[in-house]
Amino acid sequence: MNRFSKRGEEEYNTFRKFFQFLVCNCVFGSYIKCLYNFKVEGKENIPKDSRFLVAANHISGKDPFILPFALNIPIAFMAKEELFEKFFSRTLMDFCGAFSVKRDKVAVSTIKTALSIKNTDWTLGIFPQGTRDASEKVEKITKGFATFAKVTKSDILPIAIIGSDKNPKWPFSEELVIKIGKLIPYSDNIDDMMSQWCSSISSLTGKNYKLAEA
Repeated sequence: MNRFSKRGEEEYNTFRKFFQFLVCNCVFGSYIKCLYNFKVEGKENIPKDSRFLVAANHISGKDPFILPFALNIPIAFMAKEELFEKFFSRTLMDFCGAFSVKRDKVAVSTIKTALSIKNTDWTLGIFPQGTRDASEKVEKITKGFATFAKVTKSDILPIAIIGSDKNPKWPFSEELVIKIGKLIPYSDNIDDMMSQWCSSISSLTGKNYKLAEA
């Protein structure tokens, strides 16, 4: 899976941008607008003149497809390497601009890819919880996303996803809300960026948070 873990700037091209738009905006967007009571709050918090990475809570497999549609920007997500093992998911992840990462460590290729993305008009997307968690707490947070913010000198845009884990029984029977928080400036203090993100997500979702023990 090494060829899916390192991507150069040239791979974030018009084809992948169009493919992601087709999947997320045309296909997924239509599905969301037809079935959910869908709202996006805080669009004014999306920076217009600075580089940032998107860091969102993760409660459903739909999340990576909802965010590019909700924010209307191309987002290159880090995805667990297991998603690149089977042909269909590998092709979907590849064409949508995702790249594979190992759960247990940050590889040099991952950092190089993050730096490459910063030099394009794509935005790096990370789920700090690492896996889906629909509990009533914001917990099991890893330091990776704050490390990438520090290394790439990118601010962090906290995003709260609410309701994507619900499956509507009929149109508009469930609410799906994307809340965009205030930008968190990058700094050399990784723990402080983590704490700010957790506080923001807790405030946006109404959930309590608990940082993972070092």
